[in-house]
Amino acid sequence: MTKDEKKTTKKTKATAPKKKTAKAAKEPVTPEEMDLDIEDAEKIDLSALNDDIDSQIAEKEQEPTNGNRTNKNNSSEYEKVIKELTAKGKKEGFLDYDTIMDALDTYDISKDKIDDMYYAFALMGIEVVDGLDKEPSEEEIETELNDDKIIEEDKDIDEELKNLESTMLKSNIDDPVRMYLKEIGKIPLLTAEEEIELSKKMLEGDEVAKMHIVEANLRLVVAIAKRYVGRGMLFLDLIQEGNLGLIKAVEKFDYKKGFKFSTYATWWIRQSITRSIADQARTIRIPVHMVETINKLIRYNRQLVQELGRDPKPEEIAKHMDMPEEKIMEIMKIAQEPVSLETPIGEEEDSHLGDFIPDDDALAPSEAAAYSLLKEQLDDVLETLTDREKKVLKLRFGLEDGRARTLEEVGKEFDVTRERIRQIEAKALRKLRGPKKSNKLKDYLD
Repeated sequence: MTKDEKKTTKKTKATAPKKKTAKAAKEPVTPEEMDLDIEDAEKIDLSALNDDIDSQIAEKEQEPTNGNRTNKNNSSEYEKVIKELTAKGKKEGFLDYDTIMDALDTYDISKDKIDDMYYAFALMGIEVVDGLDKEPSEEEIETELNDDKIIEEDKDIDEELKNLESTMLKSNIDDPVRMYLKEIGKIPLLTAEEEIELSKKMLEGDEVAKMHIVEANLRLVVAIAKRYVGRGMLFLDLIQEGNLGLIKAVEKFDYKKGFKFSTYATWWIRQSITRSIADQARTIRIPVHMVETINKLIRYNRQLVQELGRDPKPEEIAKHMDMPEEKIMEIMKIAQEPVSLETPIGEEEDSHLGDFIPDDDALAPSEAAAYSLLKEQLDDVLETLTDREKKVLKLRFGLEDGRARTLEEVGKEFDVTRERIRQIEAKALRKLRGPKKSNKLKDYLD
């Protein structure tokens, strides 16, 4: 056999596909199986994620089955879930947090592992978004618009629109809002026939018709926005966000489906406002999927208060929500609103919250006094040394600024060698070991 033939044989053996064995089902999902490029796949280790799950499965098999949750018997089911998520993400171009969290709810995956999974999705071009960030399908919108609650709410909004200007002008609102209401109040509402006629023109590319529909429904935005006042955003900001939803509704409205424009626009206006509240209302933004979890916790908390007649303990909430107590504590911590240190305290409001919060790092008065006396005694003792020795010790032990220098750093300061600085330091310390000088500092050693 020639050398070339031997090379060909070796190459063939190296690239020959391996036969699948019964253990193949338990092998970790690799980036290649997710259709990742080899260069991208080398950046991420999904096998660690599977190993983590395998160890959890082994532990769970020893535990009694929880009636409210389904334990997985092997990692192949987990791999199946990952592949289903990948397929769904590739088909739709995105995955929302709720879908991922629901699919992996059984597994207590660490945050680092979840980050690795998000990174793998990103490499595949799958965007991970909040529930409110994704664009809903027309089928989802139509299903919701046919809901009895939406139809009833639409009637209420129609009634509000008739009396909106008089009601709002009587209420205690800012001048800019009052001026805005007067301006939009001059634009008459559209009839059903006018809506259809303008929609037809808009489909033909008539921008004037589009603007006419938007302006005629600005009062609808105000009627909806006032329901969300007090949730962390100014009224005018809510109106502005609602107007963006109105514009999107105008662009997507199809009169042929038989919906009233106001009914269809209400859905988009509400979605735009709720999204902006989730994104902007809090000082520290919380992802939408976590906001929904917090709302769920609040509902269970209220329910338990009614049942127990007292505030429920975290373990009681955890039992009802089928979550670990540590997770409940974490959610409660996330749900807390930041409070300004400048918040006025007392009836006269002459004090602030920051005045009553102790500084755990500050020295106690007794310690501060002892530290001050020590500094005085230390200065007295150091005065017995030469200027050079004193400066070397101050630099070496950080007596001036709290930062101790190395022999090399001090040597550069004096333009001498490290060894010379070590000798000066040793000589200075020998002087300080004398009974008269050391006795002054002994009391501070405790």
